[in-house]
Parts: sequence; C-alpha cells; structure tokens
Amino acid sequence: MHRRHVFGLAAGLSGCALAGPALAQDRRATTLRFVPNGSGLATPDPVWTTGAVVGVHAQLIYDVLYGYDQRGLPQPQMVAGHQVSDDGRRWVLTLREGLFFHDGEPVRAADAVQSLARWSRRDTFGQVLYAQVEEVRALDDRRLEFRLKKPFPLLPAALAQNAFIMPERVARTDPFQQITDYTGSGPWRFLRDEWVVGAGSAYARFDRYVPRQEPSDGHAGGKVAHFERVEWRVLPDASTAIGALQNNEVDWVERPLFDLLPRIRRIRNVKLDVFNTLGRIGLVQLNHLYPPFDNPEIRRAALAAISQDDMMAAIVGDEAALGKTGVGYFTEGSPYASREGLGGLFTGNRDIPALKERVRRAGYRGEKVRLLSPADMDVIKAISDVAAATFQSIGLDVEYISMDFGSVLTRRANRNPPDQGGWNAHTTTWTGLGMLSPATNTPLRANGPQAWSGWPDLPELEKLRQEWFDAPDLATQQAVARGIQRAAVDGVPYLPVGQWQEPTALRADLTGLPKASLAAFWNLRRA
Repeated sequence: MHRRHVFGLAAGLSGCALAGPALAQDRRATTLRFVPNGSGLATPDPVWTTGAVVGVHAQLIYDVLYGYDQRGLPQPQMVAGHQVSDDGRRWVLTLREGLFFHDGEPVRAADAVQSLARWSRRDTFGQVLYAQVEEVRALDDRRLEFRLKKPFPLLPAALAQNAFIMPERVARTDPFQQITDYTGSGPWRFLRDEWVVGAGSAYARFDRYVPRQEPSDGHAGGKVAHFERVEWRVLPDASTAIGALQNNEVDWVERPLFDLLPRIRRIRNVKLDVFNTLGRIGLVQLNHLYPPFDNPEIRRAALAAISQDDMMAAIVGDEAALGKTGVGYFTEGSPYASREGLGGLFTGNRDIPALKERVRRAGYRGEKVRLLSPADMDVIKAISDVAAATFQSIGLDVEYISMDFGSVLTRRANRNPPDQGGWNAHTTTWTGLGMLSPATNTPLRANGPQAWSGWPDLPELEKLRQEWFDAPDLATQQAVARGIQRAAVDGVPYLPVGQWQEPTALRADLTGLPKASLAAFWNLRRA
C-alpha cells in the first residue's frame, strides 16, 4: 500500500482528514501519533495473551493495584496502602479515593477481587500467589482482604505483574476466552469504534482519572496524561515509518530497525532514546506436548545448537554494542543471573555433525517442526530465521509458517496437534524486567497445562522455583536460582537467544519519556 493511502486511512480513523492548517496544528498540540511495533493491536485482552503490544495498549486504558518502579520493585498504584497481620497471612488493601471506570462507575473492591481471580488463572506469578490463597474478598467498596495459607511477602510484586483492574462484569469472562468490553480504569479510554485491526487504534484522555501525587517511576507513580488523544498508526514498513517521523507525520516510532539507526541519527528534529533500560531478551519457545520437542534429548540438542552470536548478528546487525551474548535464563544485570550450567552453550564452538547424530540417536523420526514466524515483527522474524536454519542444521525437517503477529498470538495458544492448527516452535521477545527472577519469568514456569505457551512439565524445575519463593534471604535465593538454571539447561523449557538494548525514535520536541519496560505515554509532552 502506498504511504499516502496509509495516512489517509489513519486520518479517517481520527475523523480529521482534510483538516485545514490551523486545525491540523491544533490537533498536533493535543494528539500523540505513535507507530507501534509490527501490525498493531489485534487482541486487546491482556489476560488472554502476553503479547507486548497488548501490554502497551493495556497500560493506556487500565490501572493496577501495584506497579513496578525502575528498579523492579512494586509500589502502590491504585491502592492507598495495605496492612499486614496474622503473621503475614492476612493482607488488607485499601483503594485510593476517586477511582472511576470509563463508564463513570466507581472502582470497587469487588471489581479488583474478580479481576485478580481471572488474572490469576493465566499469569504464572498469579498462580503461585493463589496457590497460597484461602480467600480473597471485598470487605467494603474500598477494602479487599487476602487470607493466606502461609505468609507471602511477594504479594505486592505478584499484583504488579500485569494484574489490570476491570469492571466486575467484564472480569467474570472465562480467562481462556477474550473479553469484548474494554471499559478500563486508566488514563485514556479505548475508542473501540476507531480500532481497525492492521491499520490503527485511538485513545481519548479520561478526564476523571486521578494520578498519584508522587513522580512517575517506571510503571509506578503519577501517570499524568498530557495528550487529549493517542493515535496508533500501523506502518509495517520500517523505512516508511522513519520517513513519516522525519516529515512530522508521526511523533514516535516504537522500535525502529537497527539498520536504520545511522539514518535516524542524521535526521534533524528527531532523537533516539531508550525507555526499556533493562533491555529485551529473545527466546525460541518449544511445544512440549508433541514430537519432536516432547523428547528432552532433542530439546537439549537444539539448546546446544543455538548460537547467540548468530542471533545477535541477525537482530542488531552493525550495532553490535547493543547486543549481549552468553545470556542464560535470567536477565543480565539481575542478582539471579549467572553462568551456572551453561558451560560452552550459546557462545562456544558447536559440533553440528555430532548434534545431528545426537538427534538421530534420540529417536527423531522426521516429524515436521512447524515454526511460527511473524512477518511484521522484524526482530522476532530475524530470530525465527536463525532458529529455522539452526534446526535444519541438526537434521530437523522445518516447515516455516509466516503470518502476522496477531495470528501468531492466536495460533500459539492452540494446543491441538501441529498438523491440526497447532505448532512445534515459535519465537518471541520478552522485557528484561519480565525475566529478572523466577517469580517474573513466565516462560520458565513448567507446570504442564497451567504453564505458558509450550506447556512444559518439569517437576524438578517447579520444585526449585517453590524453594526460591520460600528462601529466607537473597543469598539463598541466588543459590536456588543457580539450581534453577541447571535444571532449565537439563529440561529445556525454551531456548534463550540473547539480550539487547532497543532504541526508540521520537520527535525532538517530546520530553518526559517514561523509563519503563514497555512503551508508556503518561508524562510525555511537547516542549
């Protein structure tokens, strides 16, 4: 599609096509025009899927009881505070005054109780918390009570893990079904009628949202909405997106191609910045339900075949300083990151013929490896390309299935056999914040049917994970985390492919970019 046609569609979304110069200038002052990574919003339910684009959307329209600050520590957000009693087994959370949903109804404790119940069925941290829950109930409109089987000091950290608060009626939706009512509680309202899958979406400032009074800090603190509207304009072609930024047709390109960074540095009135200071991590997720990756020996061979050097070369290109290899199952820079159990994995010399023979001896029978790849997500596609070549090099028969990212999100939730709409492997990325610890690392969960996409069932890994939660101090937690990494190398829930920094590109007159794991819009304003 020609770029003019794309912008015509985007303008039609906002109802302002053919606006005069004065009106256009006024709109620009009150509207933030954002180019999301890939094909934009396809599935707006943040419980049904963990896709990053859905998380970016969700934090626009929902709020959370606690939010992570830049250090990865949970801070009160919708709660005014909490009280802990009964030796840590009773928590009472009190909501702030003045919280409203976008339909004008007040946010009640009952809404939070039902939202958390739905969230806990799908989120791995939530599953751990709710395994210790005897009861969660609303004491009145502003107070909710947790009754626990045993102390769980990480309760605020669990609730900071994407536990978005929805109206009770919406949160009653089965967590394995997508919601259709997007009434939120956050700084902007989702304009459902302006959402066109693959083209764009729009959000209007919610005037009844009351920010916290303290400064913004990561996903916590005061979330002040300076723009009346936020418009997402989907421009899958990376060069077109940067051209639009240069021509002042958009304000912000979320994740420009690494190959385009030299060009961006030369553009007047455009700047590069970093919002995700902990970086991003890539992975190849394996389906443990079906051959060949139901076979642990074949998973280990695939792990040994991965070259993070090749992955980083494909992802960051000539911007080698932005990439990092030798990365295990926790974010580099985390107190839980180590080289434990890795040996020569990822960065050492690989004996590909020996690994090919290892796969044969493990009983590989030529089953297709159906690898899902998003054509509209350049970095994830690069990981898919290297993964496909790696699998083929060790004798696996790869069927490379290219589709848009929204379709990947839908298909990767399908547990059917790979030849009946399922899959064998898919690639994705995760924020560094999301892989800081055993508590937050969702793909590391290995509790079978309740695990994340891929559904690994690795009892030893789960046993160690629980030991980490029960550890009395940091030193013990670190020792357990080393054991977790050894168990992950043995059981291979997924294949780590490295870590990198990802610059973002904005018009130079934008200030106040939040330093958060996902693109955030509060506190952004024009200078």
